[in-house]
Amino acid sequence: ADEKAATRAVDSLLNYETVKYFNAEAVETNRYDEAMMRYEEMAVRSRTSLSVVNIGQGAIIAIGLMLMMSMAGLHIQQGHLTVGDFVAVNTYLLQLYMPLNFLGWVYRELRQAIVDMERMFGLLDEPVTIRDRDGAPDLNVDGGSIVFDDVHFAYGERQILKGVSFTVPKGRRVAIVGPSGSGKTTISRLLFRFYDPQQGVVRIDGQNLSEVTQGSVRATIGVVPQDTVMFNATIGYNIGYGRHGSTQDEIEDASRMAAIDKFIGNLEFGYDTVVGERGLKLSGGEKQRVAIARAILKRPSIFLFDEATSALDSRTEKEIQLSLDEVSKARTTLVIAHRLSTVIDADEILVLSEGQVVERGSHADLLAIDGLYKQMWDRQSQSFAEPGKDDGNSADILPLPTTQPAE
Repeated sequence: ADEKAATRAVDSLLNYETVKYFNAEAVETNRYDEAMMRYEEMAVRSRTSLSVVNIGQGAIIAIGLMLMMSMAGLHIQQGHLTVGDFVAVNTYLLQLYMPLNFLGWVYRELRQAIVDMERMFGLLDEPVTIRDRDGAPDLNVDGGSIVFDDVHFAYGERQILKGVSFTVPKGRRVAIVGPSGSGKTTISRLLFRFYDPQQGVVRIDGQNLSEVTQGSVRATIGVVPQDTVMFNATIGYNIGYGRHGSTQDEIEDASRMAAIDKFIGNLEFGYDTVVGERGLKLSGGEKQRVAIARAILKRPSIFLFDEATSALDSRTEKEIQLSLDEVSKARTTLVIAHRLSTVIDADEILVLSEGQVVERGSHADLLAIDGLYKQMWDRQSQSFAEPGKDDGNSADILPLPTTQPAE
């Protein structure tokens, strides 16, 4: 019960802005109070049972002591024991009484230990989703070409990918676009080997990812996610998380490549500035640049950009996109995107729909097909063309339908 109350408290604190947006302080207080009421009930029951044990234990010990001392006194009166014997009996009883007096405390500790052990064994008994095979080798990377070969994957009964096949050649840039729920993010999870496909094979440089170690796979890929998770530590620590043991010079070099060094230099404490819970002291664009610097510092053979700019404003998006393009030059790059304007320069664009690749080709080729990609492009073009939806930077976000972005 106390764990549930603590969870609700942390949840409310982490989402304090949402709580304030909706004037829900009283609601969250009531939720926490409900959880605490359950904790109070359990605490009272625990204390009551402990008190009963202590009272019973004390009564039994007191009665025993009284009987023993009475019998000792009777034997002295009858001449069977001396006063010295009486003192010795009293000393022995006192030595016996002290350990017995701890029985209540030991009982409570044993009960708590049993509960903790049950939780621990329950955690240990949780099935492992992905496990390396015995003696599995590390991934040997030579350029970082990616192959998805007839990949099928489902979350339980919900089928997500249905025979997805594509290749990202060494040093090339391939983008994946499609409606929400089409399976784009699942592809990134399979690439990181958070899951193994139920059918088909995912390969890097010809090696089946299911047959190599997870650690070596993840060491090969640098990711810039849509939602950058940051630790409540310094900005230098968060950047350095990309490669543990990095020197300060390496962290600063990565910051320069991600174009965040000037921002950090203007902070009062520089790289020692604490970013707050989940990076709440930084804007969306600043957090994305930290994520880019973190990925650069990792020095990966493959870059994965998972809708890295979808939540940013148009001007920040363009700046971030330029940084992404610069750092991923000559490296194998897989881009998962919602805004089509960010992928028009990709060597190949894959259009995913209902778990299948329905179209593929360059930006110009897909516009000429007049299929799903063309519909998505037209829809996004219209949304920026409507009055009130143009912030003055639409040309930066949505270039004209050519193979090169508009300047």
